[in-house]
Amino acid sequence: MSKNEYIGQKKCELVLEEHLIEKPRIPAIDVHTHLGRMLLGEDYESRYDTAQIVAAARNCGLEAMVNLDGEYEGHFDRMIRKTEGFEEFIITFGSVDLTRFEQPDFDSYVCKTIDRQVSLGMRGMKFWKILGLSIKDSRGNYLRADDERLNVIWHKAAEHKLPVLIHIADPTAFFKPIDQYNERIEELREHPDWSFYGEGRYAFPQLMEMQENLLANNEKTTFIVAHCGSYSENLAQVGKWLDAYANMYVDFADRINDLGRQPYTSRAFFERYQDRILFGTDLSPLDIGRYQIYFRFLETFDEYFDYSTALTPPQGIWKIYGVGLEPGVLSKVYRENALKILRK
Repeated sequence: MSKNEYIGQKKCELVLEEHLIEKPRIPAIDVHTHLGRMLLGEDYESRYDTAQIVAAARNCGLEAMVNLDGEYEGHFDRMIRKTEGFEEFIITFGSVDLTRFEQPDFDSYVCKTIDRQVSLGMRGMKFWKILGLSIKDSRGNYLRADDERLNVIWHKAAEHKLPVLIHIADPTAFFKPIDQYNERIEELREHPDWSFYGEGRYAFPQLMEMQENLLANNEKTTFIVAHCGSYSENLAQVGKWLDAYANMYVDFADRINDLGRQPYTSRAFFERYQDRILFGTDLSPLDIGRYQIYFRFLETFDEYFDYSTALTPPQGIWKIYGVGLEPGVLSKVYRENALKILRK
């Protein structure tokens, strides 16, 4: 027993049980990690030793990790060199250069790029929120995720049986005014560029419409919709999408802050969709210590604990509760669903 303290000016006087889960009950496959430029910058090769990171991850109870930072062309080649010798543990996802989508040879470029990267070991594809929220066409319109000009990507991925992990939208609070009513106001004040409110951008419902179109129009392509299907604040809606689209899976990378504040709803969600949920964290090699928080959330009924190791909670000023999943559900979430998709 120990006393939890609220991070901030107030101190919580609750005395609660705490369980340190150093390793998962079942070896885990993390389908959402970043070993490259996304979180570590251009000089990522110098920031960690691959062998040491693999050893540390294995010591945390991981069976494998999916690295989403393969990118494309020269960047893909860099990542393959960085992870050489550890291909069975580090599963690399790649991508294509979406900024070329208006070029007349785009279809040919996509096919050649994917074929080449598959030959070098690519096991899946990753697309970030620049699709829908950043890249524009020649008329100044943001490129939609369901734009027909991108169909060649999804068809080629299906041809190679490559799962596509896609991050379409950020938390709903990022699409609302940064005012006293915004539940992520502290985070948005620190990172105002994370706000997608106004400025002619697509609203959150529009992005969700695109996401649904993408799933409906590409039934042969397996999509892992990151961050709990883009809508961790509304698991009932995510459940409706999972019911409607058999090609949709979700991870819960960097969303235990939301799942853990609705533990009853989250536990029911995990139980009902246990065959469609993948273990993911969004961690980098420099942040492996956070795995234990994920294990605690999934495996215990601990109450009112921190979802982050940061001094100030980075994704909302609140704490979370564990969902205490049964062993059979844990086995599917930790590894079986990933093995099915990755065909490892």
